[in-house]
Amino acid sequence: MHCPFCQHLNNRVLESRSAEAGRSIRRRRECLRCERRFTTYERIEYVPVTVIKRSDDRELFERSKILRGIVRACEKTPVSSLAMESIVDDIEAELQQRATREVTSAEIGEMVLTKLQAMNEVAFVRFASVYRQFQGIRDFAETLSQLQHGEEIAQGDGPGLGSPGAGSSEPGHFENGQSSSYIVSA
Repeated sequence: MHCPFCQHLNNRVLESRSAEAGRSIRRRRECLRCERRFTTYERIEYVPVTVIKRSDDRELFERSKILRGIVRACEKTPVSSLAMESIVDDIEAELQQRATREVTSAEIGEMVLTKLQAMNEVAFVRFASVYRQFQGIRDFAETLSQLQHGEEIAQGDGPGLGSPGAGSSEPGHFENGQSSSYIVSA
């Protein structure tokens, strides 16, 4: 580590502390030549994750975008900011642990929905309405009905479920004209 003042290579660590909620280590150092003190931070270097958008554009993963969507969905609900941060932390950790460096925005959206469904139904429906591009009251009613019957709501692969937009240019609809319901039996 070069001293920022005299560029000397040798220094000693005076103090080490956990910083940024345990995500980094703050070290107080002293240069052995000029005896000036400086601070360094040690962080895990994450390999960047690329998000493939619905339009097939690619962009780097930004946790702030997910957090912004979750915060908006959780407005005026009892969900704490710590719980919202925890959702984003969990999703980011899961993405970092994957072998592939590319993920679709649909996968990220489903991850958020799974976490929100367990946390707060109102936030879940709000996020789903934007993410799944609800077209009208019927989409809301279907989702609410599924929540009321205690079914796990997720994008399914069973008969008649498929994926939204498959063979259709309209998001949230299928080749057979049915609206998406995203159900997987519990």
